Amino acid sequence: MSKPIRDRILAVIQSPTYKPLNVDQVTELLQLTSDRELAQFDDALQDLEDEGILAEGEKGTIIVARSELKAGEVIAIYSGNRKGFGFLDVKEPKNHPQLFVPGEYNAANAVSGDVVKARVVKREGKEPGDLEFGRIVTIVKRAHSRVVGTLQKKGSSWFVLPDGNNFPNPIDTPDAAGKYLKPGVRVVVDITRYPTEYETGQGVVSEVLGAGGEKDVDLRSILIQHNLPEDFPEDVKEQAREAVRKFDVETERARRLDLTDTMICTIDPDDAKDYDDAISLEKDDDGNWELGVHIADVSFFVEKDTPLDIEAAHRGNSIYFPGYVVPMLPEVLSNGVCSLQEGVHRLVKSAFITIDSKSGKPLRTSFANSIIKSAKRLRYREAQALIDHAEKIPHPDGEKKRTDYDDRVLKLLDDMNLVSRLMQKRRHAAGQLRLDLPKVDLILDENGKVVDAKPEDDSFTHTLIEMFMVEANEAVARLFHRLDVPAIRRIHPDPDPDASARLNRFVMVAGHKISTEPTRADLQKLLAEVKDKPERFAVNLAVLKSLARAEYSPQETGHYALASDHYAHFTSPIRRYADLMVHRLLDAFFEKIRADFRRGPVPFKDVKLKDIPTFDELVMQGQHLSFTERKADDAERELRQIKLLELMEQHIGEHMLGVVTAITKFGLFIQLDKWLIEGLVRYPNLLGDYWELDEKGGVVRGRKTGRRIHIGDVAKVQIVRVDLPRRELDISVIEFVSRGTHGAPLEKKTDKIKSAAWQDKQNARSGGQRRSAKSKSRDKGKGRRHKERE
Repeated sequence: MSKPIRDRILAVIQSPTYKPLNVDQVTELLQLTSDRELAQFDDALQDLEDEGILAEGEKGTIIVARSELKAGEVIAIYSGNRKGFGFLDVKEPKNHPQLFVPGEYNAANAVSGDVVKARVVKREGKEPGDLEFGRIVTIVKRAHSRVVGTLQKKGSSWFVLPDGNNFPNPIDTPDAAGKYLKPGVRVVVDITRYPTEYETGQGVVSEVLGAGGEKDVDLRSILIQHNLPEDFPEDVKEQAREAVRKFDVETERARRLDLTDTMICTIDPDDAKDYDDAISLEKDDDGNWELGVHIADVSFFVEKDTPLDIEAAHRGNSIYFPGYVVPMLPEVLSNGVCSLQEGVHRLVKSAFITIDSKSGKPLRTSFANSIIKSAKRLRYREAQALIDHAEKIPHPDGEKKRTDYDDRVLKLLDDMNLVSRLMQKRRHAAGQLRLDLPKVDLILDENGKVVDAKPEDDSFTHTLIEMFMVEANEAVARLFHRLDVPAIRRIHPDPDPDASARLNRFVMVAGHKISTEPTRADLQKLLAEVKDKPERFAVNLAVLKSLARAEYSPQETGHYALASDHYAHFTSPIRRYADLMVHRLLDAFFEKIRADFRRGPVPFKDVKLKDIPTFDELVMQGQHLSFTERKADDAERELRQIKLLELMEQHIGEHMLGVVTAITKFGLFIQLDKWLIEGLVRYPNLLGDYWELDEKGGVVRGRKTGRRIHIGDVAKVQIVRVDLPRRELDISVIEFVSRGTHGAPLEKKTDKIKSAAWQDKQNARSGGQRRSAKSKSRDKGKGRRHKERE
């Protein structure tokens, strides 16, 4: 196939004879005409700009954003803090560590998300091997041209307080004076002047979202901030409707493996609307298990290179917000004809995996285009109650009894429970990691306002389905490996040694031990040790941060956390474009074997698939899909945070329990037990003491009282303040209740906290000298300076 469009763009732009051209001129030069090629061009150009390689010049021309990096220079993405400092996530050269940027080293006035060129420096007097810093040289690409915030007025001046922490200071909006707007409304501002050290940023109000707290205002602001897609273009929606109109069940039944009489069911969350996976399970003649994983055949309805396909590829994935979804496909497909609803005929791609009844290992695998009719739509908690043989079964239509269900459904569930546990045991022995990072389900009213939150359902049925999905994903990846064809895989590289070393230090701080180069078995042991302990969340989060981020790539790297040599996403094509790509590769395989196998069995090495993406094209597509996934994750996380903070506003002044999850230079982060949100306690507001931070020991000590606070300590706290625009929750500590792994409950400790006066008295009794007035004055000065810094 042709050279990837990314490389062709670079070949033109980086040519010594290149003169700046606009987008239309470049596409004409590259002879790109089809909708798919133009969409690929747009994605490639956007990626090159995001990476700081290309930029927009005068009159919309495309230019090289940077020359070759000089020695000691890096390209990075800046992440700022309201206090003035920030960090650099280095993109080039690769594998360079994250750099700290002191406030005075950001003379270019970068804001969070900006792509920057920076110079790696050491502060004067630092010895070789000490921490390096980043000094920002120039802005390569601005991340934000629009911000969302709250309109304010002071005197005759109008300004906007931006949401989040990207722009920590107000943006002047002088045009607001002539728009008959009221202070307090949420607005969108187009930036006309970025803030500098000497002057504030400035912009114009381009859209009014509404008053804070109104329905969908928060959602709309997140969609704009993260530049997320909303409604589908009309030609895309029409193509989806046309695909449904053309669908004929009986025509497809004749072409496919008919499984409509097979006992098949789905298990999904209570509020799921699209069901893209279903399960069958039977015993074969040898006493082994024949697992069928049946996945919605989206590729049948979404033809390659059509507007519908191009839009899905651009979106990359669906985005799930509390009470709202930004789908990858129009709902007529995602919630309609593609969704494996109960009692209706649906097209699927089936993976049949023979599982050894003793070891749980896969013995054989086959694939087919099939047609099914789901016998039952089950929910996780409902299925769990049936597996547990409970008397009362939870159901949205009201409580049910076990006898209300078909005996074949009950047997299928019992068999699924047995086989999934067998597979789980095998996977655990192989080293699969299972992190325990619980969340809460938000309960919204009809206006989208959060009124409560409850612990997320953790029934084993979640793991049960996960075991079957992972098995199918591995089976597909193994097929492509045997065929020796490039495929879009889900890869998860081994941990970086530096990250493992940081995990080692953190785990020691939390009261546990682990090797500086931990194996999967070491990590499994650690996670088992902290199970049900106060420091559980902090340690699980630290393990997660020590691992590389999973991404999409044709590289056969394997998946570290799953202990899998070959892994690809196959099981969610309704919401992930990577899975749709895998389905199309399966279609190419089916087409080939239909043609070749008529002449007899063909060895795998001789099966050559036609019209499939090249390795280089998959690299580019994988980068795009990894980017859209990260963007979706960030947006989902931020809106959940907003909703939880809105809930916290209703509980200001209340007391509750929490666990210390992080100790920083400016304060403690404590996670509230009930709602699993972290609040900050700043040191000047902590129990009336002056606090000294021991970074190496991961503990703070009170100078007056001698009190020591560790990660995992349990405290009774009070909710003090919610700052929605800044996404911050301030809390105060009433008292510490217990000491996690570091000790028994405080009231049972023999080394109770003693006053400074008592300690001075004890020193005098033992012949020690009381501190001089000068020494005390110096200590007070240190404490005062600490307060001023924070």
